[in-house]
Amino acid sequence: MLGEYRISGRGAAEISASIEDAVGAGRLEPGQPLPPMRELAAELGVNPNTVAAAYRTLRDRGVIETAGRRGSRVRAKPATTGREFLRVEVPEDARDLSDGNPDPALLPALGPAFAQAAARADRDPVLYGHASVEPELLRLARAELEADGVPEGPVAVTSGSLDAMERVLSAHLRPGDAVAVEDPGWGGLLDLVPALGLRPVAVGVDDEGPLPDDVRRALAAGARALVVTDRAQNPTGAALSAPRADALRAVLRDHPRTLLIEDDHGHRIVDLPLHTLAGTTPAWAFVRSAAKAHGPDLRLAVLTGDARTLDRVRGRQRLGPGWVSRLTQRAVARLWADGAVDTPAVAAAYGRRRDALIGALARRGVSAYGRTGLNVWVPVPDETGVVARLLGEGWAVAPGARFRVQSPPGVRITVSTLTEDETGPLADAVASALGAGRAHSRA
Repeated sequence: MLGEYRISGRGAAEISASIEDAVGAGRLEPGQPLPPMRELAAELGVNPNTVAAAYRTLRDRGVIETAGRRGSRVRAKPATTGREFLRVEVPEDARDLSDGNPDPALLPALGPAFAQAAARADRDPVLYGHASVEPELLRLARAELEADGVPEGPVAVTSGSLDAMERVLSAHLRPGDAVAVEDPGWGGLLDLVPALGLRPVAVGVDDEGPLPDDVRRALAAGARALVVTDRAQNPTGAALSAPRADALRAVLRDHPRTLLIEDDHGHRIVDLPLHTLAGTTPAWAFVRSAAKAHGPDLRLAVLTGDARTLDRVRGRQRLGPGWVSRLTQRAVARLWADGAVDTPAVAAAYGRRRDALIGALARRGVSAYGRTGLNVWVPVPDETGVVARLLGEGWAVAPGARFRVQSPPGVRITVSTLTEDETGPLADAVASALGAGRAHSRA
C-alpha cells in the first residue's frame, strides 16, 4: 500500500504492469519508495521471487531504480514521462524559437536526388539479401571519415543518430550500468539512457566540450560508457577543441574498458575541424547524421566503430528493420557527391545569427553561450518563469529541464531562422524576463 494506491497482481507481469500504470498516471510519484520485496510478496500472497522478477522488469524498463539495502523507488525522472513532454505549447501568434530545427532555407532540395535514386531503383531494385549499405554512400563516407582522422572500421547505416546510439549501448551494456552523459545535453539521449534501464551520470560541459575532471570522476565511479558530442552540442553549442580532446584521450587511456560513443551531427553545418576521440579505447563508435545539414526527415546516419561493436549492431539490425532504405541512401550519396550543402556558407549563416544574439544579450548584461550549431544557451535563475514571461511577450523558447540532469537552470533559444530585425527585440525580452525574475527572487 503506497499512499492511496494499492499494488496488485499475482504474476510478475501483472505486478510490474500495476506499478508502471500507476507511475504513468501519477498515482506513484517520482522518488517514491516501493515496498520491500518480501513485504509486498506477503501482502499479495505470492513468492518473493515473483516480486523480484517484477522489480527487475521495471528496472530494465527504466521505471524504477534499485539501490541495494536502501530499497527500490520510482525514478526521479522516470523514462515513462519523457523530456518531450516538457515542450512549450506555442500559440499561433508567437515566434517559435524552441524547436531545434535547421533553417529550411539552408537545406538542399531533395527532389532531384530522390528522382535520380528512384529512376535507378526501377532499373536496379534492391531486394532481400542485397547489401545493407549503398556502395557509393560507403565510399563517400569512408573517404570523409579518413580525412577527419576517424580510424578505419566497418560502416553501418542507421535511422538517425539516436537509433545508432541505442544499438551501440544495447550491444555492450546491461540494465543497471552507468553511462556518462553531457549535462546539459541532448534530451533525446537523456531519455534514451534510462529507457534502456541504464543510469545517467552527469558530466559538465563548457565551450570546449566535456570537462575532463568530471569525466574522470564518472569513469572512476564505474560508468561503463561515455557519450561525447564533437561539434554543435545541443543545447550549449560546445565543440571539442584540440587541447580538450587531448585531455579526454588521457582520461580514456586510464579507463580502457570504457565504451566511447561520439556524435558528430554538426558535420557539414560547422566549419571547425573535427578533433575525434575515436579509437582511444578498444570499444568505440562514431556516428554522423544527415539531419541538420540535409533535412531531419531523411532519418539517416552513418555509423562506424570497432569490428566487434559493428558486428553486434549489424547483426541485431538484420533481425529488426533489416536495413535503412537504399533509395534514401542513394539520394543522400547523390547529395554528398554533388556538394549540395555549402558548408562554409551554412556555418557562417548560423554563426552570424548566434553571434548577433549573444552580443545583443551581452550588451544588456546577459551571459549566453553558443560556439557552434543552431542554438544559444542562456543560464537563468528560474527557467519556468523566464519561459512564461517570454511567451507572454510572443517568444517561445525551450525550457532547460529538457536538457539537464543536475546542471543549473537555463533556456535554449534556436537561432537558425532568427532574423537581424528580431535579434534586438528578443534580447530586450530576455533581459526584461531575467530582470523580472531576479526582482521576484529578491522580493
